[in-house]
Amino acid sequence: MGRHPVAAFGMFFAVFPFLMPYKSLASQVLIFGLFALGFNLLYGYTGLLSFGHAAYYGLGAYGTGIALAKLKLGSLWLGIAAGPLLAVLGGIAIGFFCLRRRGIYFAMLTLAFAQLLYFVAFHLSDVTGGDDGLRGIPQLPLNLFGWKIDLEGSLAFYYFTFVLVWLAVAGLKRILDSPFGTVLQAIRENGDRAAACGYDVRRVKHLSFVFSAFFAGLAGGLDALRLAVVPVESLYWVTSGQVVIMTLLGGAGTFFGPFVGAGTYLVLGDRLAVFTERWPLVIGLIFMAFVLFLPKGIWGTLIDRLPGGTSAGAKP
Repeated sequence: MGRHPVAAFGMFFAVFPFLMPYKSLASQVLIFGLFALGFNLLYGYTGLLSFGHAAYYGLGAYGTGIALAKLKLGSLWLGIAAGPLLAVLGGIAIGFFCLRRRGIYFAMLTLAFAQLLYFVAFHLSDVTGGDDGLRGIPQLPLNLFGWKIDLEGSLAFYYFTFVLVWLAVAGLKRILDSPFGTVLQAIRENGDRAAACGYDVRRVKHLSFVFSAFFAGLAGGLDALRLAVVPVESLYWVTSGQVVIMTLLGGAGTFFGPFVGAGTYLVLGDRLAVFTERWPLVIGLIFMAFVLFLPKGIWGTLIDRLPGGTSAGAKP
């Protein structure tokens, strides 16, 4: 798994829906895992803590939703492309302003921009549906080399999502293995020293910000297709908090940690909701226990205890 993480990801998630209570939950884990993967690129690998990552997830969801429901684009591929494209544009603009500050000021600026987008979406009801959410997203079939595949079935949609997420995971692995990925980790460890070595730290951080927005936007677009609706809460600060919890629960700075955290959060929440409506309280207590006693998260702690495990640098 450590030498071929992308192949390991493909083999595990190829059978994943048959391990879940129902197929839609498996798709949700993949989508939120991708969302957390994008957040992890910014936080776990670059050292930038964003409290407003729902902005790019929501922009991706609205980009795909508006393209298909309002603009009536007849192509599923164009609809999917519109989501991450809008998120990238948002990442370019928001990153330009937020990266002028560090630490808590950076985090609060990201939160402020996300909340700004939330209130814009809330009041632009003619475009976004406002409080009712954007509805009427059509379930277009997948047109692949002349073949039309119906995605209304939960298993068909899962494997469609699986292929796109797998490609995204391979793309992220390529980024992390490149010299650019090494510079990201150098900035995370010591930004001032990286600048002294001649790297344009702000530019590299901005690129990381935009890449992170792309992955979050793709996740948002896929979730719009899964639900056939875009709730305005996709831009809300609670969604930003969820992706922070998922990433820390799985293990920030690890390759598989975001998916482990997303799976743990969503499956645990789904099962606990059967017994109590106060399931977020239980999740919160578990999260507190991990922060206090296992700060490296589930996956980070596990690989540290395996032979050859390391507590520094990029992990599988």
